[in-house]
Amino acid sequence: GKYQYGDDTFEASGSSSGATYSKCRAVAVRALKVDEPACTHMKCTFGGVWNGGGGDGQKNLFVASFFYDRAAQAGFVNPKAAVAKVKPSDFEEAARRVCKLNVKEAHATYPDVSEEDIPFLCMDLVYQHTLLVDGFGVDPYQDITLVKKVRYGNSFVEAAWPLGSAIEVASSS
Repeated sequence: GKYQYGDDTFEASGSSSGATYSKCRAVAVRALKVDEPACTHMKCTFGGVWNGGGGDGQKNLFVASFFYDRAAQAGFVNPKAAVAKVKPSDFEEAARRVCKLNVKEAHATYPDVSEEDIPFLCMDLVYQHTLLVDGFGVDPYQDITLVKKVRYGNSFVEAAWPLGSAIEVASSS
């Protein structure tokens, strides 16, 4: 199949028998360069980049967009709620369930996931868990807040995840 990210389209294929959690995890760890030895600071995230020091902001973490959408598709948050409390380990548990399924089984189990997204649901959930836990050092059992919409004045507006754009810009330089 094909995987589209921004303006780029990539050839992608998986096993007809379904994905393997451990292989997806290894790919995510490698892609994030979690073991990058170039870190010259006390605390680094993926790719040897300083993590900003953590602190109180990391203890009260709000995550939006792609994270919320996949959590809703995997069935561990209410897709109609504006916000939801989850733990990074919820992404791992969902990934382990999804990764055991082939595409046909996954589509039957998760009928609200689009035809384009279903082949990548395992990898997306694994990547999200890996990014939070290994990339940013968030405790797997720490509560985080997923945000779909935020209140602005008298209405709710769609939340976006600017970090995704920042990662894309940083990885292309």
